Amino acid sequence: MGDRAFRSKWRRFARRNSPWRRQSVHRVAGLIIIFALWTTGFATAGQQPQKLPGSFEVPRSDLTNAEALANQLTALSPRVDRQEATLLADCAYATLSQLRRQYRMFGTPIFNNFLIYHGLRKRGYCYQWTADLLVALDALKLKTLELHWGESYAGTWRENNCLVITANGQLFERGMMLECWRHMGHLNSHLLLSDEDRYFENRKYAQRVLGGSAGPSASNSNHRVAFEKSTIAKTKAGD
Repeated sequence: MGDRAFRSKWRRFARRNSPWRRQSVHRVAGLIIIFALWTTGFATAGQQPQKLPGSFEVPRSDLTNAEALANQLTALSPRVDRQEATLLADCAYATLSQLRRQYRMFGTPIFNNFLIYHGLRKRGYCYQWTADLLVALDALKLKTLELHWGESYAGTWRENNCLVITANGQLFERGMMLECWRHMGHLNSHLLLSDEDRYFENRKYAQRVLGGSAGPSASNSNHRVAFEKSTIAKTKAGD
């Protein structure tokens, strides 16, 4: 077969099969693109931090403290679920980090009360820290841990409030104290019995906070703390 005849037959073959070749090329190109997107998606997902359901953004500086608190809560009783203890600790530190940005505390705790008294700060009294933290932790719907409202020197200018965490059914006095006002919004946790002041439980006020009847506008009339606007020398309404 001569060269001219061979080239003629090849051109006819190429014309007949060009649609098939184009389809094949398109299929191969499509598969390559899909594979590239698929692998890129996995690589991107691996590079981005995965936020698990129910997790909280704990400041890096508080990660060690949050783990320590989870250990303390777990040690309260064999009945305490470790995952719940971790969830509560992470929520507490993440919540207080947000509240510090909102409250913008300055100076000392007493001086910050002075700023609130003169309208230079909106919130930051000890019971406001406790109320906001209580609401956040109550939303976790814990089953092996219980939340309690603690107060010392109730109804006086020395009044201080805190949260007390116990194992389910455990005595209030055996619980873990969570207090942040005295530390400018930074959480201090220790066994309640080891604190320098004696705290008592106030279940009614905790119920008022969770029921929404002790909001920002009402709470001032229920406490008498340093530089607090209210001068009513009474314990919390409803007691």
